[in-house]
Amino acid sequence: MVQSLNTKALVTLASVIRRPSLMVPHVSVDNISEINYEAMKEHAGIRAVIFDKDNTLTAPYAMDLHPLAVSGLEHAKRVFGVENVAIMSNSAGTRDDPEYKDAQQIETALGIAVIRHEEKKPGGLQEVLSHFQMDDAASLCMVGDRLLTDVVFGNLYGMLTIHTLPLCRGDDNQADNIPAKLIRTVENKGLYGNWFGGRMLQKNKPTHKYWAGELAFPLVLTHDQTSSSSTTTTMTSPSEVDANKENPQ
Repeated sequence: MVQSLNTKALVTLASVIRRPSLMVPHVSVDNISEINYEAMKEHAGIRAVIFDKDNTLTAPYAMDLHPLAVSGLEHAKRVFGVENVAIMSNSAGTRDDPEYKDAQQIETALGIAVIRHEEKKPGGLQEVLSHFQMDDAASLCMVGDRLLTDVVFGNLYGMLTIHTLPLCRGDDNQADNIPAKLIRTVENKGLYGNWFGGRMLQKNKPTHKYWAGELAFPLVLTHDQTSSSSTTTTMTSPSEVDANKENPQ
């Protein structure tokens, strides 16, 4: 699918320049299987979860769930119910998706809804609220691998935001579109790189309406918790995670 220009992201860039903290997630993980969905529901007031698709749930443009995302998606559906877990993509479910054929294929393959929306992230809030029949964006969690679309979208409207590293990296990420790869690399190096600006951004994480923070109520599973929740997920050591954040593909 050929993606059209994301004009909403370009317009929102001015807001990010004025408020760089918009691109800082509440929580950062390697992949969605490291998220404690029970704690998210019990201690962060979250009632529904929105996932980006490419490099968050699947390889770019693939229809099957990536092995590293299997236990995480099942965990989310078990905690929130399948009706409260959905995908918001900047390709499938948009005007770039004629007759929503890709959205329908994804729904069949992954077993969760794809939200239809006119504006691309970081736009589309009203369609999201309408989909979940909610009026409080702070009750939603946005999970994705892109800082300037997924995370900024969530932070603009007071959602809980969780940033993941791309599921596919290096040679495994050749199917991803070139602009996305380049921009993601700049985003991640800017936030996670060992430089003054990145360190300052990390110190200015946004607050959330219902969540007291990672120290009070951790939303990231420990190695033991993640291992016990799935025998198929391969964990990455903390040092490898830090290295990947500084050198994502």
